[in-house]
Amino acid sequence: MKTKLIILGCGNSTGVPRIDGYWGKCKKKNKKNIRTRCSIAIIRGSNTILIDTSPDIRNQFVDNNIKSISSVLFTHEHADQTNGLFELRPFYWKTNKKINIYGNKDTIKKLKKRFDYCFKESGYYPAIVKPNIISNKFSLGTNFESIDFKTTEVKHGTTKSVAYIFKKVAYISDCNDLSIIKNKLFKNLNILVLDCLSLYKNWAHFSLEESLYVHKMLKPKKTILTNLRADLDYENFSRKLPKNVIPAYDGLNINI
Repeated sequence: MKTKLIILGCGNSTGVPRIDGYWGKCKKKNKKNIRTRCSIAIIRGSNTILIDTSPDIRNQFVDNNIKSISSVLFTHEHADQTNGLFELRPFYWKTNKKINIYGNKDTIKKLKKRFDYCFKESGYYPAIVKPNIISNKFSLGTNFESIDFKTTEVKHGTTKSVAYIFKKVAYISDCNDLSIIKNKLFKNLNILVLDCLSLYKNWAHFSLEESLYVHKMLKPKKTILTNLRADLDYENFSRKLPKNVIPAYDGLNINI
């Protein structure tokens, strides 16, 4: 059975265009420059696993015709990764079962505080999610639809972000941690989805130079750059990259 990875959103925390209409250097006519906030879906049969609930998750699901969800993984607690949690209510309504969400202790703790109404029943409003602390290795799904995951934490500014490894794919959406080049979990990958905020150095994200250095050292078969800011026009950016490195775009589908 095939497993599909969908880049639902590949934009930085403000998206492209920003709420004030700012496009930066991105050409408006190219649809690949329209970037919602970062999240991905992993689909194997009826097993649909979401990584992060971006503020744009509703449109991402509608645009990609995703009508069910099995579980949700979180990389970290920042708003651009979590503010769409409330949007998952219809999936609870469809099954009348709480949605299993997974994250590290800090992320789950902050989600419980920020979205307490999603975790605790209140009057007519039921709890819609069930929190789970991730482990280093786990599986989601049943029988032949199951997907095995490995996790490790990486530095992201002043916080830690969880990197997920599955089926020779690594998803590292928010990171400025060059020590990942020494991590054996990131060796022999078919696909590396990697943070690349900008052409310029940043305190919490990789720059293009740093992302390409990580690609060079880890040697995946293909690297897909995500978390892209408005100074990275898709066509111009593509020309700067080696042939086995590509920019992500919203709706990119990959069989893994």
